[in-house]
Amino acid sequence: MMKLLPKLLLFFGLAIFALNASAQSKKVWMYKADFFYEKNDFASALRLYQMVLNDSLGLSTRVIPYEHVISNQKLKVPKDGNDSVKTVSTEDYVHHQIAMCYRKSYDYERALEHFEKSASTGGYTDDFYYIANSKMNMGQYPEAMEAYGKFIGMEDAGDKLLERSLDDMSGCNYAIKLEADDDVFVNIADTAVFNKGTSAFGVTYWGKDGKVVFSSARKGSVLLDPETQDPEYLLDLYWTEKGEGEEKYSAPTNFGRPLNSSRHEASGCFDQGHAIFFTRWGDDNQRERYIYVAREIGMRFFESQKLDSTVNFPGFQSINPYVTPDGKYLYYSSNRPGGEGGFDIWRIKLGENGQLDGQPENIGKPVNSDADERSPFYHETSKTLFFSSDGHKTIGGLDIFKANYDVDAEYFSIPKNMGTPVNSEHDDSYFITNDDLTEGFISSNRDTCTMCDSSFQALCSSCYKIFEVELPPLEFKISGYVFDMATNEIIPNASVEFKDVTYQWEHFELKTDEKGYYEHELIPKLELFLRAQKKDYFADKAIVFTSGETESRNYTQDFYLEKIPKGEITIEGIEYDYDKATLRPKSKEILDNLIEFLELNNNLKIEIRSHTDERGSDSYNLKLSQRRAQSVVDYLIEHGIPMERLVPKGYGETKPAEIADHNGDKVILTPEYIYALTDKDLQDQYHQRNRRTAFFVLGQDE
Repeated sequence: MMKLLPKLLLFFGLAIFALNASAQSKKVWMYKADFFYEKNDFASALRLYQMVLNDSLGLSTRVIPYEHVISNQKLKVPKDGNDSVKTVSTEDYVHHQIAMCYRKSYDYERALEHFEKSASTGGYTDDFYYIANSKMNMGQYPEAMEAYGKFIGMEDAGDKLLERSLDDMSGCNYAIKLEADDDVFVNIADTAVFNKGTSAFGVTYWGKDGKVVFSSARKGSVLLDPETQDPEYLLDLYWTEKGEGEEKYSAPTNFGRPLNSSRHEASGCFDQGHAIFFTRWGDDNQRERYIYVAREIGMRFFESQKLDSTVNFPGFQSINPYVTPDGKYLYYSSNRPGGEGGFDIWRIKLGENGQLDGQPENIGKPVNSDADERSPFYHETSKTLFFSSDGHKTIGGLDIFKANYDVDAEYFSIPKNMGTPVNSEHDDSYFITNDDLTEGFISSNRDTCTMCDSSFQALCSSCYKIFEVELPPLEFKISGYVFDMATNEIIPNASVEFKDVTYQWEHFELKTDEKGYYEHELIPKLELFLRAQKKDYFADKAIVFTSGETESRNYTQDFYLEKIPKGEITIEGIEYDYDKATLRPKSKEILDNLIEFLELNNNLKIEIRSHTDERGSDSYNLKLSQRRAQSVVDYLIEHGIPMERLVPKGYGETKPAEIADHNGDKVILTPEYIYALTDKDLQDQYHQRNRRTAFFVLGQDE
């Protein structure tokens, strides 16, 4: 027994040493795992977390390359019933971190498994939110609703995630009730061209001759070290083209060096000139994602340059560059300070040569939310911003939204979800469309990738793929009635004139039917001036735009015509200097309104009448009033009103004004009536009333 004791002591000593060594190793693994997690290197972090959990070598993994990374949500510190900080076991923490690695790699199924393991032992309250969110992103809406309800009922649920839960539940309800648009078709793009390899995403148009640019991880990528780098996990920029009348895109071409490098390149977008803006990042620190620009001459590129700190704010990410077709703005996404939440959409002006001009601006709410907004695309024709977000009412993950831009007010409308099939329960992003809004591309991880699924190294079996989108042609119709303004009775056989101020469409007229009704089909991209006319009535007008519309629409436009009076119509406010016919500046402003009226009522012939009061000789007043009437006609002719439509006539003091007295009776302001008044101020007022300019309708062209 005495001989055996040293051996037992040696055995237990070695065992204790091994346990201590294992514990020390786990601390190192945990430290390194957290380090890689903070750098968004989820593959390295996951492997080390697995080693901590299993006390063995973790599975060697690779992350399918994404340009987007889900923003970090600050983890709420768990507390017990006495509001004291509750200790969370290492196992619960590791399960939570493994789940977050999967979640941030868009592998919601495996994330759910580990969130449930952590939550089952009461680890983190936030895990109950992520369980619900994972189910939502897997399209399990009823189950997600139940899980959200459970999280909302927890006393220590954080305010931020409570608010997100309510938004997500609204999204689940929306998804359950949502019906797919049968006129929209979304199909996987040609695999040989766009979707060969693992990840492929971010199509943009390059000029007007059928070229497109996209990013893809596939064999043929530019590698610095083929021994250590795998082309299936390295994103490069490619281009392809489809000639006029052709149905298929050509074999893609890698832009090669120096545009592509041994790092990741994505979101390539050309400006009007010869420069491409794109995102670049490396696997060594995935938190450092910045926007670069490279100049091109004859398909040869100069070395790319990282945009300065105006755009690439130090310590934060800037991604998804998009240059507007007019070359005036660079839109991009960034999690820099000064935003509404995680990643926001920003924009900065560009100079004539594509250089940054001034400081960037956050486009603010209602587009940006407290979550993430990505992949901006500004459709110039419709003045619409398309973008992806997980902060608005989504049906799961990132959804594609659109918001119209009011150029005059410089304000975006409330974003609208584009619905299914454009969106899915997975992540949908990088929407782009042609000028006519009839076809385009999206990128989505809605389908399982066979290339990723067959590779044991893939952290996620669903990577971004490129899909082609077919949208129904926009259809517009306008209809309405023509009414008598005074009686609200219909006016049959009225003329309704259509004139496109952009001259895309032939000018034409139509007649209302016996019920005063009209209707007509319209086409996209119109800026229509409409005019309704009828004999013995003044015209009415309307402006209708189909340009700027992204959805089919029926317009209702009624017209109300005013009966032409039998007598003259006073033009209030026309003033002259004493004893002169020269128009004052204020009078010209008033006559500008008359010009607009005569342009609208282009079928009228009118008499411009000038009147004086009775002071002065009859002959002098006639001559003065004629000169004044002529000065008005001269001004109208000078501003484009045809001479043959105008007749100047001075009446001197021969036609005193007619007014209604305090009893409502009509009174003619004759000299006898005026001088019979005892109120001198009222006498002056009535003299002024007689000194007037008016017009009288002589006739109408048919």
